[in-house]
Parts: sequence; C-alpha cells; structure tokens
Amino acid sequence: MSSFWSIWITVLTLGTLIGCVVLLRWCLKNFTDVPEGESMGHEFDGIEELNNPLPKWWSTFFLLTVIWGFAYLLFYPGLGNWKGLFGWTSSNQGIVSIEDSRAKTLENKEAGMLVQYDREVESANAKYGPIFAAFSSRTIEDLATDEEALKIGQRLFLQNCAQCHGSNAKGTTGFPDLTDNDWLYGGSPEDIKASLIYGRQAQGMMAWDVALGGEQGVKDVAAYVLSLSGREAKEGNVDTGKEKFAVCAACHGNEGQGSHAMGLALGAPALNDNIWLYGGSEKAVQESIRNGRAGVMPAWLNILGEEKIHVISAYVYSLSQED
Repeated sequence: MSSFWSIWITVLTLGTLIGCVVLLRWCLKNFTDVPEGESMGHEFDGIEELNNPLPKWWSTFFLLTVIWGFAYLLFYPGLGNWKGLFGWTSSNQGIVSIEDSRAKTLENKEAGMLVQYDREVESANAKYGPIFAAFSSRTIEDLATDEEALKIGQRLFLQNCAQCHGSNAKGTTGFPDLTDNDWLYGGSPEDIKASLIYGRQAQGMMAWDVALGGEQGVKDVAAYVLSLSGREAKEGNVDTGKEKFAVCAACHGNEGQGSHAMGLALGAPALNDNIWLYGGSEKAVQESIRNGRAGVMPAWLNILGEEKIHVISAYVYSLSQED
C-alpha cells in the first residue's frame, strides 16, 4: 500500500474513534441548566419529561468499545501499513493466504484424481488391450458376425456415438440413420471406418434462393425434388423446377441419385428416395434449398484409437446387414 493511502486510512480510523470519544463526552454534559432528575417543564398526555442523563451502563460499554478499538489497532494490523505489535500479516493477506491454500488443496486433489485416472487407464489397457489387439487382426466383416465383438462395439457406440445418432442408431434430424443402407459417404466396412477415423467435414450445400430467382424458384425446385420420390407438392411447378434442377445435378446427379464419389470432400445425398437427413416434408425441403445445409462429424482416432474404432465399425456395419 502506498504511503498516501496508508496515511489516509490511519487518519480516518483514528479520527473516527477520537470523534466517538468526543461525542460521548459531549452527550454526558448537562447543557440545560436543569439539575439531573428534575422536570424539564414539558408534559404531554400525562407524561412529564425529566432531565435524565445517558444510562451509566450504556455509556460505560460505549467507552469500553472505543478502548477495545484502540487496543485492537495497536496490537493487530489495520492502520495502513502498520503490522501491529504482534507483527501478524494483515487481514487481506490472510484471505489471500486462505485462497492460496484452497487453490493448492484443489490442485493437489485434481493431481491425485489424474494419477488415479492414469492408473485406471493403465489397468484397463492391460486387461482389455490384448482383446482389442486380437479383434483388430480380424476383418470388419468377420467381427460383424461375432457376438462378443458386437457387444463390446455396442457399449463403445453407446458411450461415444449415441449422443448424436441415438441409442438405437436411427439418428435424428441432421444426424443420419445408421441402420439402413443409405450412406452419404459409403457404407462399406472401409468407408465406415474411414468416417470414424477421419471424421466428415462436408463442404456444405449453399443457399440457393438467390440463384434460383427467389422464393418461387425455391418452391419449383422443391416440387421437382419431391416428384423424384413419387410425391406431389402443394406449391411450385414441377416442370419449371426440373429445368432449374440442372444446377443441382452437378452434385446430386441427373436423376437425383446422389453421389459419394467425392469422398471426404462432399457426399451428396440421394433425392429419389424417402430418406431425408434434414426432414422430408415440403417445408423442410424448401428450407434446405433456401438456406443450404452443412454437417460435421468429428474425427475419433485421437479419442478412441484405431483398435476400438475397428470394433465400433463392425458394430455399425452389422446394423445395416440385419435384413
């Protein structure tokens, strides 16, 4: 603390205590010229005012409190940079010390938890490592028929993948169903494993409202897209939409059959079936065309390791082979 603030605090503190003593002495004096205990000459509703001094017990305790304040400041820190006769640290430093102690305790606890976690991971790797190593030497198709491998793969799926794809792997809006045969990036064992290892970062579908001539163009193309799967739209013109669909065919194909030939870079869904990643209602299709879509799946290699991914891939592959 600077000298200025030290002096400022000292003056305010001592001035307040001295002021309390002066105020007490002033209140104990008789300025009325009326002897103590005598009538002040005032009466109201049968009640007469007497010249009574402050109660002795109250003024005594008040004075003792002031004396205690002076003694406290003398022996303990509190007056600016004054350390007190005991040389103890100031209360603020004590608080900092307590906070540091708590932080140190928390740090030690976290360190202990990390050590325990590392030990548990090491123990788990020693126990299950040989099992995953044995699984990794077999093909995904082979593991997809192994009940023990599928049970392990299912547990890993529930722990890591179910948050997006659901516990039954049927997905939801924006997250694909893994139990059918509609694969945006390919459904072979190798493609599934590649999706898990590297993730999928779609380049995305751009917003087409401006390029298609506004809202009517969006409705026309949506009507044509719905017609590819044998459905009729309430809005839009199919023939006009077919003409404008030429700009969409570059990714989705002339027949709306889709393509995943571009691999990691794109993955364009088929539009001639009734499987819709972002919803297949007329409004949902219009929304996709109007504002575009983009999806991201994270890479899992650094999280799970290739051996566990190999087992999960077998489980996911088996889901679409049950029929």
